[in-house]
Amino acid sequence: MNQLTAHKEEYTRNQADLYLAFELGSKEWKLGFSVGFGQRPRERTVLAGDLVGVRREIERAKERFSLSGEVRVLSCYEAGRDGFWLHRYLVHLGVRNLVVDSSSVEVNRRARRAKTDRMDLRKLVSMLMRYENGERKLWSVVRVPTVEQEDSRQLHRELSALRGERTRHINRIKGLLASYGVRMRVDRGFLGRLETKRLWDGRPVPLGLKRRLVREYERLEMVKRQIEQVEAERGDLVRTSGTQDVEKVRQLLDLRGIGINSAWLYVMEFFGWRAFRNRREVGALAGLTPTPHQSGDEAWERGISKAGNRYIRSMAIQIAWAWLRWQPQSKLSRWYEQRFGNGSPRLRRIGIVALARKLLVDLWRYLQHGVIPQGAELKA
Repeated sequence: MNQLTAHKEEYTRNQADLYLAFELGSKEWKLGFSVGFGQRPRERTVLAGDLVGVRREIERAKERFSLSGEVRVLSCYEAGRDGFWLHRYLVHLGVRNLVVDSSSVEVNRRARRAKTDRMDLRKLVSMLMRYENGERKLWSVVRVPTVEQEDSRQLHRELSALRGERTRHINRIKGLLASYGVRMRVDRGFLGRLETKRLWDGRPVPLGLKRRLVREYERLEMVKRQIEQVEAERGDLVRTSGTQDVEKVRQLLDLRGIGINSAWLYVMEFFGWRAFRNRREVGALAGLTPTPHQSGDEAWERGISKAGNRYIRSMAIQIAWAWLRWQPQSKLSRWYEQRFGNGSPRLRRIGIVALARKLLVDLWRYLQHGVIPQGAELKA
């Protein structure tokens, strides 16, 4: 066993590996280096995005720990604002990097606990060493998409954001009118009706409010035009593209109850590039897995984990309700009606989550192996 000394501390390592953890911030990055357990990491700080500084600190750490230039460097950081570009850069340098799901990093369970970037950095270094020494279930490692796969997710995410903006503009217009006791539909003829609208006492809409409503409506119209443009772009891709992902979108569209919004989202966000090995991984990534709690004689269910992809989880619930309407003779629909059909509204809502998970698994098998969900009908 090698004995290394740095900063008057005794460093012990079992193999010639350099461990590196990043704590990424908007202004600066903290780097923690180590070569083994039982030591305080070597901590350094660089400006956010300073790749030259990162490379320089890696070389200095090798010198400090008396490591050769060809030593393996193992690194990790939490998935977040900086995405995957740093991972690609580190891999380009020859570093073996892991992008970790931040919600899977273990924390102290005390009600109040100290939390600083330095403590988080030391925790990441320690967990990286434990993971590389065999504790494979210590945390969840994110599957990193290629640049092309990551780019394919922009279309539906932009569309989701635009639809949210459209709803906010409409609600803001209705809220402003409601504060004066006015009720109006926000449609194509809105501005014309606004000119002739009267308050409860017969007075016209105040000038300041009218001008604000006109500007708000113009922003709403701009968002609607962008939604139409994005939807048209997506429609052109579905009709003309020959990529494998778009072929899967067309395959999903063959099923009754599956529309363009859900088919595109399922493939580009979920089924297109992720390598699922079994149904448990499908449910876990969607956040639709149960979370039982058992302690002694006490046992209860705390609901679904909600630790997965929020886009998929929301859409899966919507499609589960649509599946009951458009595929009433399928095996899944009959299972739901037998078990939850006569239950209370609360029980039906619980059951729809179970149906959503089962349906996701069946759709994965349909795309992966061509197995149509039992009893499901295809579109004419």
